Order: sequence, then structure tokens, then C-alpha cells
Amino acid sequence: MTTHQAVCEALGDATRRGILEELHRRPASGGTLGAALPVSRPAVSQHLKVLHDARLVGYHAQGTRNVYHLDPQGLEPLRAWLDVFWQDGLDGFADFVRQQS
Repeated sequence: MTTHQAVCEALGDATRRGILEELHRRPASGGTLGAALPVSRPAVSQHLKVLHDARLVGYHAQGTRNVYHLDPQGLEPLRAWLDVFWQDGLDGFADFVRQQS
């Protein structure tokens, strides 16, 4: 199971965030992603492995290449972790409002 730490680590690199932004626009092969980014194709492959291991991207084979796509469910561990802080803030605000009444 992927944790919020794994997602944060994967998102901690600017190139990986760039790959996610490209995949948010449309699915793409590693070669297509490499052409859109200022890194070598082997580096793109390494970044895609990290993103795949963190479950942020998925892929399917199309002929001799893999076509990658964004997996929005991969952000769920991070979203759940952040929701705790958001809920704590909302609860604190509700307490403040009650005290002002």
C-alpha cells in the first residue's frame, strides 16, 4: 500500500511533477515525455518508475511501447493525510465561533 510519505517523496522532484503535468493533459509514451522535458529518455524512465511505484501513474502496452497515464487515485493517501489537518483547522474555527456566541 502506498503511503503519503511515498507520494510526497515522488512529488518532491520537479521533473516528476513535470511528468505528472504532461500526463494530466494526455497519456503519453516515455519517448513523448522525454521530448517534452529537458532530461534524457533513461532519466524519464527512472522517474516514471518512481511515479509508478508511488501509484501516481499507470501504463498499458501499445505495441512495443508503454503508454503512461495519470492515476488520480494515487493521490488519495496524500489527500487523506492532508484532510486531517484541514479537519483540525475547521474544528478549531468552529470552536472559536462557538466561543464568540
